Amino acid sequence: ALAAWLRRVRLSRPHELSAEAERMIVDRAPATANWSRLYDETLARLTSKVGRETLTLPDALHRLSDPDVGRRKAAAQGLAKALEDRASVLGLSLNTLAFEKQVEDRWRKYETPAQGRHLANEVDAAAVDAMEAAVVEAYPRLSHRYYALKAKVMGRKSLDYWDRNAPLDAASPRVYGWDEAKSMVLDSFEALSPTFAETARGFFTQGWIDARPRPGKQSGAYSHPVTADRHPYVFLNFMGERRDVLTLAHELGHAVHQTLAAPLGTLQADTPLTLAETASIFGEGLVFERLLAEATPADRRALLAGKIEDGLNTVVRQIAFHRFETRFHAARQAGELSVDQIGGLWREVMAESLGPAVKLNPGYEYYWAYVGHFVHSPFYVYAYAFGNLLVEALMEKRREDPAGFTPKYQALLAGGGAQTYVEALAPFGLDAREKAFWAAGCARLERLVDQFEALVD
Repeated sequence: ALAAWLRRVRLSRPHELSAEAERMIVDRAPATANWSRLYDETLARLTSKVGRETLTLPDALHRLSDPDVGRRKAAAQGLAKALEDRASVLGLSLNTLAFEKQVEDRWRKYETPAQGRHLANEVDAAAVDAMEAAVVEAYPRLSHRYYALKAKVMGRKSLDYWDRNAPLDAASPRVYGWDEAKSMVLDSFEALSPTFAETARGFFTQGWIDARPRPGKQSGAYSHPVTADRHPYVFLNFMGERRDVLTLAHELGHAVHQTLAAPLGTLQADTPLTLAETASIFGEGLVFERLLAEATPADRRALLAGKIEDGLNTVVRQIAFHRFETRFHAARQAGELSVDQIGGLWREVMAESLGPAVKLNPGYEYYWAYVGHFVHSPFYVYAYAFGNLLVEALMEKRREDPAGFTPKYQALLAGGGAQTYVEALAPFGLDAREKAFWAAGCARLERLVDQFEALVD
């Protein structure tokens, strides 16, 4: 009954050290962790001067989505200056932790800097490489094309980097009531499967969702599993925005997935990262399709823009981050990189991904410095693209054969961590180690860009 769990344990066995060496690594961990702490505390204290205002890092990043171009530009330039002032400390943290990783990887006999992460994610390097190749090949049809269209909508020949997430719809967004959001999510889930809808409905009727914003409540959203004999709890802050409706669908997707896998028991119900977002992104996708079908032509363009930009930020941007990490860690083998060298690698990979319609103005070369994943979780970022594109491929299978899809999909979710992603996808005739699998996911995002372009012309 524990075969899958034992398989995971055995996979890491060749990379384990002697008990004494493992103890030494644990004993040294607090000192190593202080480099992460230095990085975190530096960013936590970071403020940027923007006119008469002083902005924290979250405030500055949030302002990059402001409707007013002047406010976006001022925030972007203020943040660039603040990051430049602290780049030597942030760069030293990144360099030192990369060297620490190099040493441990060598002792553990990992062949590449990403191998340890692949092992933890239970994913083949071939699948990640195939995904990267498919996404990079799609850059011109996805990000390059979309940002050129966005510039056209904004009456510009090109975008500055602070325009990347600028809203296209300046009108007041529609507000959704809680009951309306609940009905929309449950109806969308019902269209997939009564089991999916009924499982989600229980979270409303039993009061297992904490959605009301209140003073002192933290930000964010998640579905928190406990043990396999207990139900998960869903947490979010519902403000009535369209994004909140999609977040509700996303977290309830997680909750349904966790509930369906619970009979496997605590050790096997936990899903590997490769499949962890399967139900959440799928649930969100179902509600998006409903929102799009019901939208007015004016709302439709804004809805498509939001969905495309979410896709580009999750797929194209995260693969660009992955490529930056790959190049940085390869270069770090030869010695410490200067801030200028790190910035050069950053500009190179981001220019590739964003395309000719986005200008990387002076100061952008320091924007690597606030991406915490590079310091805390090397080579983690590709998992976001992996989960998103995997779901897009599954949604394409549902489009081709809705009736045949549902029982296979429920079996995938109920399989929890007892199956690898290769085993989980096999009933659908899909193989994530092939580039064509990832290209199909990119093609669905490309079709959204097609729809957006039709509304622009």
